[in-house]
Amino acid sequence: MASSNSIDELLQLRFDDAPQDVPGDTDTSHWQSIANHQSCRLYEDKPVHPDLVQQLCALALGSPTKSDLQQRDIIIVSDPDKRATINALFPDSPWIEGAPVFLVFCGNNRRLRQIHERHGHPFENDHLDAFFNAAVDAGIALSAFALAADAAGLGTCPISTIRDHLATINELLDLPDWVFPVAGMTLGWPTRTPRINLRLPLAATVHTDTYNEVAQWDAIEAYDARRAELRPYGSQRDPDRFGTRDPYTWSEDKARQYAKPQRTDFGAYIRAKGFKLD
Repeated sequence: MASSNSIDELLQLRFDDAPQDVPGDTDTSHWQSIANHQSCRLYEDKPVHPDLVQQLCALALGSPTKSDLQQRDIIIVSDPDKRATINALFPDSPWIEGAPVFLVFCGNNRRLRQIHERHGHPFENDHLDAFFNAAVDAGIALSAFALAADAAGLGTCPISTIRDHLATINELLDLPDWVFPVAGMTLGWPTRTPRINLRLPLAATVHTDTYNEVAQWDAIEAYDARRAELRPYGSQRDPDRFGTRDPYTWSEDKARQYAKPQRTDFGAYIRAKGFKLD
């Protein structure tokens, strides 16, 4: 759903230090959906035409790819039994079951290895970069899909937590060696205009010439205060372990999130897929 706010207003809301009134004659109207992007977790009970889903996949797979290797695939999960299995994995995320469409974005280093074998050439890059390139390729396609869906008036929400259930997803989608899930994605018609999620100020994340942390902590503290005021968390993570805080800030939430092990089996899964991570 489109926003009536200008691009300058949307970027200023999101970052608090975005440049305003940038000079130039460039037509920036197509930036509106990018500036207004927000994950969607409420969908209308209305199907998305399969041809539209295919077209979004085409737009996503037209995005940049390392050296034209095209190491990413999209799996559209349409079988009701498979959807039911996926839905049951996420009882605390009802928007997954409520989404008309569920997709899985995969890194695929298998096809390249098959091409090498077919042409009789040795595959001489069997190391960490093979996995990394395929994973990044899939992430780029996922981002492009989300932006294309936004422009069509659809909503999306990436689901990284499919990697919490690697064995189930691997078997369910029949993923062969060197093909691995990067993230799922819900897709549907949103029930409301998305609410802009705030991001760290550009002072903390954009650098010139060299990496520089001089402004980082002031920027994070300002962001924590601003986000607690404008986008407060509805609950606090793991209060039995860490207690409660007022205000409860973004940096506190992220520190708590990664104070608990997550996906410690992912490396073993990727190695079992045939990747060498040296």
